[in-house]
Amino acid sequence: MSKYATYHGQDVFNSPGSTSQPQPINKMFWFKNSDAVSELEVDAELQDIHHESDIGTQVPVDGSGVEPRGRILYTFQTHRGLKSRHIQLIALGGSIGTGLFVGTGTTLSLAGPAPLFMSFIVISAIVWIVVQSLAEMTTYLPVEGASVPLFVHRFFEPSLAFAAGWNYWYSYAMLVAAEISAASVVIDYWDNPVPIAAWITIILVTVVLLNIFAVRIYGESEFWFASIKIIAILGLTILGIVLFFGGGPNHDRLGFRYWKDPGAFNSYPKPGLGTTGKFLAFWTSLIRSGFAFILSPETITIAAGESEAPRRDIPKASKQFIYRLIVFYVLGTLVVSVIVASNDPDLLQAVSSGNKNAGASPFVIGIKRAGIQGLDHVVNAVIITSAWSAANSFLYAGSRSLFSLAMTGQAPKIFTKCSNGVPYVAVFATALLGSLAYLSISSGSATVFAWFLNLTTIGGYVAWVVMFMTYLRFRKALAYNHMLSSIPFKSPGQPYTSYFAMIVLILLCLTNGFQVFFPGNFSAASFLAAYITLPLFFALYLGHKMWARTPWVRSVETVDIWSGISEANRQEEEDMGPSEPRNLLERIWS
Repeated sequence: MSKYATYHGQDVFNSPGSTSQPQPINKMFWFKNSDAVSELEVDAELQDIHHESDIGTQVPVDGSGVEPRGRILYTFQTHRGLKSRHIQLIALGGSIGTGLFVGTGTTLSLAGPAPLFMSFIVISAIVWIVVQSLAEMTTYLPVEGASVPLFVHRFFEPSLAFAAGWNYWYSYAMLVAAEISAASVVIDYWDNPVPIAAWITIILVTVVLLNIFAVRIYGESEFWFASIKIIAILGLTILGIVLFFGGGPNHDRLGFRYWKDPGAFNSYPKPGLGTTGKFLAFWTSLIRSGFAFILSPETITIAAGESEAPRRDIPKASKQFIYRLIVFYVLGTLVVSVIVASNDPDLLQAVSSGNKNAGASPFVIGIKRAGIQGLDHVVNAVIITSAWSAANSFLYAGSRSLFSLAMTGQAPKIFTKCSNGVPYVAVFATALLGSLAYLSISSGSATVFAWFLNLTTIGGYVAWVVMFMTYLRFRKALAYNHMLSSIPFKSPGQPYTSYFAMIVLILLCLTNGFQVFFPGNFSAASFLAAYITLPLFFALYLGHKMWARTPWVRSVETVDIWSGISEANRQEEEDMGPSEPRNLLERIWS
């Protein structure tokens, strides 16, 4: 074999001007862009080298070697077209969807107002820890094609990365279907002559078109989508405060009336269970509440690969996330608990059967009960827009996850094909799985939405557990190399907050379907929706491990924390900082 490794017609060698001589070493590598895990003898010193064009990263299958990995050319590239304001809104916009506007109605009817409010506080805390941990890894290594599976591969081990990568893609695609299905539930509020199938097609085609244009077009569309949602939730929060004090048209002061009658806690899964029923109501609320946030923090990491200044934008987005969680989710659920009773007949009808005019969103029902004419229709339209936006965001994230899988040889190479910086084949493949939303036509929108809620929530919890395992390994590798104190962004309370969040998430995964084991409650469909994700994940993990014979975990001294750092540092040095805001609006969104 040649002294130099050749890839796509390019020699991998020391940077021009380097005084060091190549020392022959033999390693097994898993190349980005490869169709499968392949062995390649590389007898060149592996150092960071700079090229004028975009570069990839070599990652050893066996986890050996502590020197900085070599860097190679690849021909399939995404573009860094997302501005700071795009990153800020994507960090928030992707997470405000039907989980908040629609899913809270299901949880409220099952558990009651207190469990709903309490569970959103707990899940918000966990999501904040997820965001901080992801931001720390992403700011350190904001490479193109960045994703959690890429970090798992480099910091933990390849088989777990393989399973995590496919779990992410599958979950994101299911979320596209869930959001579109939820939109069809919301549309059912009106007696419209247009078939549900037509609405599903319109929404699906629109988000595909927005995703196959240049990434800057996606960023701009999501910026305005998210802006509408932010204005809406702020307006609904203010409206909730007004109704709380009796400022509605009927001057009926609500206060915490519905916390007293029918009560703060429901007994779950059946009446008459006393304290146990109240605790289980809180626990099922905690499990279900995750759907409002699931996999949204990861959009920060995915967008980092296409951000113009990731080391400036990512820490900023992560630090501001806590305020957004409090304002939009904690206050939002408090408003829901104030304006709608958990036994409201319209809410129960919407949850159980999706009957027309029932009102799928508790916000819409609360406005209708307050006697505010016409506003319920406006809010219903905004909720449809939010579902549209969330589907747009999840299609983006899913396609980039599949693109990243293909770049590391864990998915067919065809998914690396790009046009104008957009991995269009990955977009179409993700949208194809998202077309499962058409199940709403035969099984009922509300029923199908409940299936997707279970499937995607547990898929997201599994993804977060793997992320925390990887983050803790990343910290150990930094400490081993005496670099922990010099990383560009450090999240507070680590590693203790990560251990806490990971333990809670594992418990949520294992107990997700506890209600099906109660006498008379078992349903094959409910059982599969609750637990099918777990055996699927482990099948992917163990199957890949038997095939590739990868280590159970990389030893801490061989964890690759070097590849891509030179490029990230250079980009940070070249970053001139944000332009000076010209007006108040730019100050808010910059």
